[in-house]
Amino acid sequence: MAPSVTHVSGTVTGNVEVRFTDSGVAVCRFRLTQTPTQWDAATQQWRDGTPIRYVCTAWRDLARNATESLTDGVNILVAGRITEIRDNAVYLSVDDLGISLRQRIAYTETSLPSPAAAAPISPTVPVASVASVAPPAAAQPAGVSAGGPAAGRAGGPPAWWEQRRSAGWHHAAARTPADVGP
Repeated sequence: MAPSVTHVSGTVTGNVEVRFTDSGVAVCRFRLTQTPTQWDAATQQWRDGTPIRYVCTAWRDLARNATESLTDGVNILVAGRITEIRDNAVYLSVDDLGISLRQRIAYTETSLPSPAAAAPISPTVPVASVASVAPPAAAQPAGVSAGGPAAGRAGGPPAWWEQRRSAGWHHAAARTPADVGP
């Protein structure tokens, strides 16, 4: 009988480690801390319980995606199977995970705002001309290469974001009805 799936929400603690097997299969490991809260009727306040530590392991595409997406301090939701309990930690084999939206906004590849969304709107500059301006590669902040943010920089865009941004992309308001389709 297969072990049952458990769901955990917690905070990533430390960096995500990724390795590859001899056959090229990605495997990542990260630590997760869950701090349950309990209502204290005597003080009429919530109080933190004893933190529960997890060591999570993900494989293949999930491992690659987790490595690109998770950073220290991010709250996540994990579905996985407990493989063992030792050294005051619960070991999980991760089946699926997601970013918790309780304290942040997460964008998917299809829902990313265009860089023009952050540009100030001027009544004299048409939106189409703002959207077509891509910053030159030399204007990137220090520590950011053309392939993405420097290792360990929390909150930086992934490598594909920088590639698409430098190639130029189009603002949704600048599209014609023929571009959008039915």
